[in-house]
Amino acid sequence: MQTLGNISLLEREKTAYLCSRTLQSTGVLPSLDWATSLNPQSDCVIGGFQSDLERDVLSFLLRKKIPVIIVLARKMYAALPEEYSQPISEGRMLIISHTDAPRVSRANAHRRNLYVASQCRTLVIGCLPPQSSLNEIVSQCKNRGVEVRVLGEGE
Repeated sequence: MQTLGNISLLEREKTAYLCSRTLQSTGVLPSLDWATSLNPQSDCVIGGFQSDLERDVLSFLLRKKIPVIIVLARKMYAALPEEYSQPISEGRMLIISHTDAPRVSRANAHRRNLYVASQCRTLVIGCLPPQSSLNEIVSQCKNRGVEVRVLGEGE
């Protein structure tokens, strides 16, 4: 495992945010509203932030200075994205990579999502179409007693 940033964020109580890569319009506004409702002093969000909606949510989290843990489904960045420099230097971001794969694969994304879900007390799903692989993760979380909130149901 490679890390970059504030490793102590792993010790905080975390909320995971995941969203199907098949964007459902029902999840957009509820996800952005959820992200803007969070508090920098009490909240910490973990996710892959790979899908379009996840990246939009990440932008809101960074603007609100919410501590964030990004889990990559690929190898660590060779060059850190510019928008991550300030959150890293301020100690409110951690980036984790569990693989040396140069690109994201479906299998690595699934393993990443399982890891993200294993680290949280609450799982927030932006949208959950019936065919989504996230349904398996939601079931596993519910079986472990993790609180699951689905913001936008599948269309």
